[in-house]
Amino acid sequence: MNQLYYGDNLHVLRDHLAGESVDLIYLDPPFNSKRDYNLLFKSPKGQASEAQIEAFEDTWQWNTQAEREFDELLHQPNTDVAQMMQALRAFLGENDMMAYLTMMANRLLQLHRVLKPTGSLYLHCDPTASHYLKIVLDGVFGKENFKSEIIWHRTMAKGLASAGFPNNHDVILLYGKSEKTTFNRPYIEYDLDNLNEKTAKKYSHQDADGRLYQLDNLQNPNPNRPNLTYEFLGHKKVWRWTKERMQAAYDAGIVVQPSPGSVPRMKRYLDEQEGKPIDTVWTDIPPINSQAQERLGYPTQKPVALLERIIQASSNEGDVVLDPFCGCGTAVHAAQKLNRQWLGIDITHLAISLIEKRLKDAFKTGLQFEIHGTPKDLDAARDLAKRDKYQFQWWAVSLVDAQPFQGKKKGADGGIDGLKFFGIVEPTSTLSSTKRVVHKSANRTGKIIVSVKGGENVGLTMVKDLITTVTHNQAEIGLFITLAEPTQPMIAEAAKAGFYESPNGKKFPRIQLLTIEDLLSGKARAEHPDYEPELNFKKAKTEAHGKQETLL
Repeated sequence: MNQLYYGDNLHVLRDHLAGESVDLIYLDPPFNSKRDYNLLFKSPKGQASEAQIEAFEDTWQWNTQAEREFDELLHQPNTDVAQMMQALRAFLGENDMMAYLTMMANRLLQLHRVLKPTGSLYLHCDPTASHYLKIVLDGVFGKENFKSEIIWHRTMAKGLASAGFPNNHDVILLYGKSEKTTFNRPYIEYDLDNLNEKTAKKYSHQDADGRLYQLDNLQNPNPNRPNLTYEFLGHKKVWRWTKERMQAAYDAGIVVQPSPGSVPRMKRYLDEQEGKPIDTVWTDIPPINSQAQERLGYPTQKPVALLERIIQASSNEGDVVLDPFCGCGTAVHAAQKLNRQWLGIDITHLAISLIEKRLKDAFKTGLQFEIHGTPKDLDAARDLAKRDKYQFQWWAVSLVDAQPFQGKKKGADGGIDGLKFFGIVEPTSTLSSTKRVVHKSANRTGKIIVSVKGGENVGLTMVKDLITTVTHNQAEIGLFITLAEPTQPMIAEAAKAGFYESPNGKKFPRIQLLTIEDLLSGKARAEHPDYEPELNFKKAKTEAHGKQETLL
């Protein structure tokens, strides 16, 4: 079954993935760009555009963890990597780039271990570190297993304000585990209305129906073929085809004499060709822009078409595709669409919950996967809360399908850990010539505020604070999610807050106390209107499953 893992990919790879179990690896790790990347959530009309949270920091530092991982590199079996990393450290010193390369080298060794002999690895990066990463990859895979450096040309240039040329491409480094790597050559279909000069010159002949063709040689390159040696249209040659097949092709108009008495040649039609072979410069796949339909708001999201090309070229249906830095899940999305098995790993609950929602939106049938590393019971939830309060908050907020709020900005949340929106349906009526017609439309947005408490002690003051926050922010409902059981005074205080009554007359508790245990078991759920649930997250379009037809 397909698997989605929350956790450090180094630990997941070591603890959960068997050697030589994966057919294709695609990874789009942080580039060491010294930037913070925010995940942008959908904001309903009329709401402040503040629904964003730090997805990850792409900044590295040489610290105790980097020193520990570097020591591991020196004592693992691949001596080429150990020597290479020592040379890089002597050149770079103990800085952020060396910390980044150390982190990547340890993980690339594990990725090499889990890759099958016929497998390939595509590492997506940019010129910031691509030259160093190639050196590391040469050490891990062997320089003889380098296959290609692919240039993905974006349509939008970066760094226009800088003094040099603007950066307008990413680099994708392709390595194989051995010489026996799977490869299905991809093609770009010819645009018959806009042929380039070279192709137009090559296919310069035209039938009466407008079909373009070139005249191709029919002679056999092997002169020692007695069974294919015969006279045809006055010319005795060693032909490619048998005499019977040659005559049938001539009768069908496929074999022709360009001029009276000339050597017969074959018509090769342009529209029957596979297309133009794709080379290492990809200019035909645009990046995700702000208007793209598939855009989900993840800062480094790549287009599905890019991953489809990679997966189709270097794997077959039923093969296993791994993305150890899966972000918003484009690689696993493309793998599911192309009937591959898949494994995805990410270190944030933000990514895991986003991928889970994306897959369920995109694939209505045939979708099966397991999630590992996220709490399944109360003890696991307590453990996560102790280890990382922010990851715990983001995970807890996802239990009620809300957006996390503000991230790790200390003191900036105002008591808000999550937000959720719903459409408020207010009936209106018009009078026709015969009767009054009632319409329903969501002409304004309701707000739900989520507060998460991961401590073992909760009290009355916390509920009062949530009521104040709900009132101050003009929200309709407040959700109080807690690890600990609420006290009786807390329950009474929440009840005193009364109800939110929707225009259709249905009432919902204004303050709702929800325990993690009850949410996990399904015993409790957030109560609120569900009209227009797409107000909270951008929805991935529904995909149709189908067999891989062609690599055009």
